[in-house]
Amino acid sequence: MYRFLLTPRWWGINVFVLLAIPFCIFMGSWQLSRFEDRVQDHRDAGEQATAAKTDPARPLAELLPVDKKTSGKQTTATGRYGKQLLVPGRELDDKRGFYVLTLLRTDDGRALPVVRGWLPGAADPAKAPAAPTGEVTVTGALQASETPGSNGVPAAGGLPAGQTGAISSAALVNLVPYDVYDAWVTLAKADAGMKAVPAAAPADTGLDLKAFQNLGYTGEWFVFAGFVVFMWFRLIRREVEFAQDAELGLVESDDEGTPSGRESDGGDGDTAPADNTKVSASPTA
Repeated sequence: MYRFLLTPRWWGINVFVLLAIPFCIFMGSWQLSRFEDRVQDHRDAGEQATAAKTDPARPLAELLPVDKKTSGKQTTATGRYGKQLLVPGRELDDKRGFYVLTLLRTDDGRALPVVRGWLPGAADPAKAPAAPTGEVTVTGALQASETPGSNGVPAAGGLPAGQTGAISSAALVNLVPYDVYDAWVTLAKADAGMKAVPAAAPADTGLDLKAFQNLGYTGEWFVFAGFVVFMWFRLIRREVEFAQDAELGLVESDDEGTPSGRESDGGDGDTAPADNTKVSASPTA
């Protein structure tokens, strides 16, 4: 009854099933591991943020370049404040306002963007307090350069002079006449009259939409594997049913044992029998 499984057509089906099921399981497991990695990164980021509040500040050079392990760490840098810019459209405590960003010129000639604090309302240079003069040492949380269009960073351009949409070396290099570090610092204690800006979690460490997409893809791949198994058994069951019908004479099968779908007369007399009368030719005289 199951000899049809050895036909060329079913060999192809069986090979497809044997390859499809492990592939679906592998892809589902990979997506699940991606979700677990994001959960672990989220947990590590929380622990890192807590530890950063008590760990001693380290020199800037020891923490560069910024990555998931160094983002949020307390760092110190010494230099002189230079050009000041405003970063509009930033929220803090559910209020809209702007950052006061001042470039700190260090001894190596490069400038470190320092967010000295946050103020409510529209960005207005008259509201921003002037930066301290002379040599200063700042202490704050190290942050990676922002990417426009992510984490609430506006992607629109056309800002007035003295403003920048993103705190990044790529955006600031066109606004200041000196090299800029590919990082920035938010002060642990804001300057007078402003609120301190809390450090943001490193990129791709939160339970965001991407994390739950990975979890959804996991379920889809395992559903695909189950569907392949279901359809394989369903096709086998259909072939067995046809084979049983063929044995009962209800359908005809082809040379490979596959039912052709043609019904026999079943011997019920409904089909007119063929005329087997032989006609012999009369001999000519």
